[in-house]
Amino acid sequence: MKRVHQIVLRCSRRRRFLFLALACAATIGVYAQTGALSSDQDKEDGISAGGKWMQFRSEDKMTGAKRFRFELSSGTNFREEADYNPRIELFCSGGKLQQTYFNPGAELGPPNRHGFWGQPQMEVMVRIDDAHDYHGWNWVPSGVLSMDKGTVRGLIGAKIFKVQVQTKGGPQIAEFSPAGLKLDQVRQACGLTPKKPSK
Repeated sequence: MKRVHQIVLRCSRRRRFLFLALACAATIGVYAQTGALSSDQDKEDGISAGGKWMQFRSEDKMTGAKRFRFELSSGTNFREEADYNPRIELFCSGGKLQQTYFNPGAELGPPNRHGFWGQPQMEVMVRIDDAHDYHGWNWVPSGVLSMDKGTVRGLIGAKIFKVQVQTKGGPQIAEFSPAGLKLDQVRQACGLTPKKPSK
């Protein structure tokens, strides 16, 4: 009798496991059909921030601070990565800009200059509407460049934004269309206001 009871228990456990596995697979299938979700469980799905910008929100579990990420993808891609467009990401927390990254989506060339503190940098050429200039952006080990705040302020109020960087395949240009960004959202989330660059 004990033996029969153990077999019944084992069968029910297997059935429960099988049911849970099927339920998980069905849930994943539904999410896959409804569109891209944020890869971070603590973040909401992206919503439009105006124009071609997307906004992602999250909350710090410990402090409760509201965090925002604004993302703008390029309309062009680099030769090495036909499936990935360069993008710009603004990270904000507590109503202040924390960091802005230019992600080329391709392998960058080596750093070609040093910053004030000796940190490795890459000199890039930036065009904001009808003004262009050279900037030294800090090299980040993950293969992205940290943008300066002045460039970011010019970017958020611009219609045309282009970046020329040195990749493994030589100098390449990423072209962005930043017009249409809801500036009040950026001001509230990041404490940023647009500023036209001097020619």
